Amino acid sequence: MIPKHNFAPRVLAWFDQHGRKHLPWQHNKTPYRVWISEIMLQQTQVTTVIPYYERFMTSFPDVFALASAPQDDVLAHWSGLGYYARARNMHKAAQQLVEHWQGEFPMTQEGVCELPGIGRSTAAAILSISRNEPLAILDGNVKRVLARFHAVPTWPGERKTEVAMWELAEAYAPNDRCGDYTQAMMDLGATLCTRSKPRCNECPLQADCDALATGSPTDFPKSKPKKAAKPIRSTQMLVLRQADQVLLEKRPASGIWGGLWSLPEVDLDDDVAQAAEQRLPVVVHDVTSLSPFRHTFSHYHLDIIPSELMVASSAEIQEGGKYQWFAISDALSLGLPAPVRTLLDSHQAMRQLI
Repeated sequence: MIPKHNFAPRVLAWFDQHGRKHLPWQHNKTPYRVWISEIMLQQTQVTTVIPYYERFMTSFPDVFALASAPQDDVLAHWSGLGYYARARNMHKAAQQLVEHWQGEFPMTQEGVCELPGIGRSTAAAILSISRNEPLAILDGNVKRVLARFHAVPTWPGERKTEVAMWELAEAYAPNDRCGDYTQAMMDLGATLCTRSKPRCNECPLQADCDALATGSPTDFPKSKPKKAAKPIRSTQMLVLRQADQVLLEKRPASGIWGGLWSLPEVDLDDDVAQAAEQRLPVVVHDVTSLSPFRHTFSHYHLDIIPSELMVASSAEIQEGGKYQWFAISDALSLGLPAPVRTLLDSHQAMRQLI
């Protein structure tokens, strides 16, 4: 794939006239503020991120505030965004920045990439936007723009194709206005060169876009080879109630929902009351089945079968341990997996829990 003429000037001219310039992270563009936005925007739409970003920056206005915060507080601010490893890595990276870099980001892309949760493209975005470093990015939006512009015939996730696209991205990146160009490429993919219904007639690259010339621009980028259908797993979630409190379980630090507070789970074939009494110091006197529902992860479906268990008595549970009683209102302020929050906050559950 050979780079074409006058690419960056066209993109920058379009950005000057049509690009987004009023998003919260586009003001006071410090490495910290850009970093938080870049991590939040991974796998998540701008409209969803904005309120999360604003709340996050109010609570953690700088890297020192983030590094010193309890992980539970960080996860509570992330609750609902999904992909919670992003938040855990962000917290670890903040602590490393404070401990080893006096709260400043490294000056090189390689140095930034050593921080947890930051890869080549994200590091380049942080440094180019905040410090105007001449570095290329290759996020999902940029991959789509380049794959269409060159009608790349293979899936961009293939190693050989990805290497070729990095070469294009670096060839097109200008030496001047690097931060604006990085933002412009992301904006172009997010607002014009969208996955479906691209607005090709408004695109500054339409004159020599190879995908548009085929008459079927949405055929690019090529899709990832299909895998088998997602497997389905099932679990029983226990809503253990004692008066106006609910029992939550702290998830392990790694794995699905790592570090979040969740509802205890038992195997599908278990008798819920018996399983609860065997695992916990509780006596159950009433069980009510709640409506089952499905939560979908990137790699499998989880069918959740919830039950409400009224607890007649409970031995004291150690403060700060794996299990803890919370008032419902307090529980909803914690970092919770999305389906647990849905369950506790739904009309059917709330009618019984409040």
